[in-house]
Amino acid sequence: MYHFYEWNHAAIAPLRAFADATRMFYESPLNPFAGTEAARRITAMAEVFERSTRVYGKPQFGLNETVVNGLRVPVVDKPVWQKPFARLLHFERELPKTHKKDPRFLIVAPMSGHYATLLRGTVEALLPYADVYITDWEDARKVPAAVGRFDLDDYVDYVVEMLHFLGPDTHVIGVCQPAVPVLMAVGVMSAKGDPCVPATMTLMGGPIDTRINPTGVNKLAMDKGIGWFRDNVVMPVPFPQPGFMRMVYPGFLQLSGFMSMNLDRHVTAHREFYSHLVKNDGDSAEKHREFYDEYMAVMDLTAEFYLQTVEEVFIKHSLPKGEITHRGVRVDLTTVKHTALLTVEGENDDISGLGQTKAAQDLCSSIPEEMRVHYMQPKVGHYGVFNGSRFRAEIAPRIVDFALTHGTTHAAAALPRKAGKAVLPEAEARPSAPEISSDPIAALAGPMAEIVEAAAIAQLDAIDAVEAFVLDAAQPIAIAPSEGVDEETADEAAQGTEPDAIAEAEPQLRAAIDEVAASIGLEPAPTLLGETLPAGSPVIGSAPLADPAPEAGIVVDAELALTASAARATAALTENVGDPAPVLASNKPKRSGSSPRRTRQR
Repeated sequence: MYHFYEWNHAAIAPLRAFADATRMFYESPLNPFAGTEAARRITAMAEVFERSTRVYGKPQFGLNETVVNGLRVPVVDKPVWQKPFARLLHFERELPKTHKKDPRFLIVAPMSGHYATLLRGTVEALLPYADVYITDWEDARKVPAAVGRFDLDDYVDYVVEMLHFLGPDTHVIGVCQPAVPVLMAVGVMSAKGDPCVPATMTLMGGPIDTRINPTGVNKLAMDKGIGWFRDNVVMPVPFPQPGFMRMVYPGFLQLSGFMSMNLDRHVTAHREFYSHLVKNDGDSAEKHREFYDEYMAVMDLTAEFYLQTVEEVFIKHSLPKGEITHRGVRVDLTTVKHTALLTVEGENDDISGLGQTKAAQDLCSSIPEEMRVHYMQPKVGHYGVFNGSRFRAEIAPRIVDFALTHGTTHAAAALPRKAGKAVLPEAEARPSAPEISSDPIAALAGPMAEIVEAAAIAQLDAIDAVEAFVLDAAQPIAIAPSEGVDEETADEAAQGTEPDAIAEAEPQLRAAIDEVAASIGLEPAPTLLGETLPAGSPVIGSAPLADPAPEAGIVVDAELALTASAARATAALTENVGDPAPVLASNKPKRSGSSPRRTRQR
């Protein structure tokens, strides 16, 4: 069948070339009929035919920039590790030297027919917050047969080697099919006490236990059996491909299976694409091109990897039964203790049903409860688990937050995770030498923030001092009669401090306020000290008070005319006023009552 597919593609190559030439002819500005409805219909038919019969090549990620902390920075994807069947791509961001270390993510892309570029949206959503790496699997028909085989055990070995290359405190993400080998790799590393075991493991829409809510894909595997797949979907690579005679599961068969699950949707999409072209709706037509350029680009899988995955994961259910092995040794997931686990599922996933990925939470029973999280995203299918607007808004922030919480080497890991005052590392809080920035605004940002914070704290301290003085001075002003005290004694106590004593302290208080204001370079704040108050008006400092209520004690006016600088002069006032009148303990105003102290976090 693979040979027939290649021959068919070669046979219609002249027709594809003719259709492409026709489209270019009727779109040419030199053609007087270009732009007419008839010309648009002809070009639309030609493009639909050419795209439907094209063999799509490997797409590019095309992620050239991202935004980090409001700054647009360039991005370059570079291969940093390579073996015959895969390479590791690093999305290198050109960050400022002052940028702190971000968490490091290893995204294990599916090896299920599509290229790693299917996760372009996943990478794009994480780039502003993380240092991202991704597995870029090679098309099996491009690998010569002399290189050797590649099965599920080799897949696990590749993941382990990549984690060793990246080092400790890496956060691994398995999207869809890789959830199984990623979980196996972490189990193998944990059993050996490997220091490079990842800090967190995020499994998204993966077939961990396909016995739970089986989908059409799961039922097909159970109904057909491994013999049917071996006889019908595995075939040799045709000439002249580099992997000639290698046994593979062809990508075009995988694509046919995917499209047959929602055939009516794909037919409707192409019909609408034709209509958009005729109506000259360029935006809608371009969205169709972008999606199908990615969706139609497929790769071959080695036969041994495909058959072993189908048999162990979908037919025998070896992983949830605890029977799966790696190089002949059983993988014990109970040894996973130091890797935090996040599982993500989509409500409408028609490939990995609800509960299949969550099963990993039960298998990794030794992980502490505070290191495990499960999240189900409403109103998304399989693709929406790792791409789209809901992924960007709901899922990606949870992945980043999970990594920040359980990571140990990124910049935010130095901050305490419990509520309390943040304490920066000594090396960051007191740098040995200040760095000189080429950006003057950036250079002033740190000192200005410290000045503003210090000024705010000083202002709050002054306000607290004023409040404390007001409460203490208000206590002797009025006392309600209580049991065991006669009315005459209560009236004497209610009169409190003589107004004459306060009047004597008035010049000293004004002078103290003016001195404080002058010391900080400000003009003296206007007060009520110079105003003449009606005889008998109770005063505290410079502000008149409301009439005292005998039943509830004194009520202080909320708009006290004291400024923050008056706190420095309270000592002078207290010294001249003298000892306050006696106050009954039962009637002393409580700070926890009508006049609570201000609470704040500095």
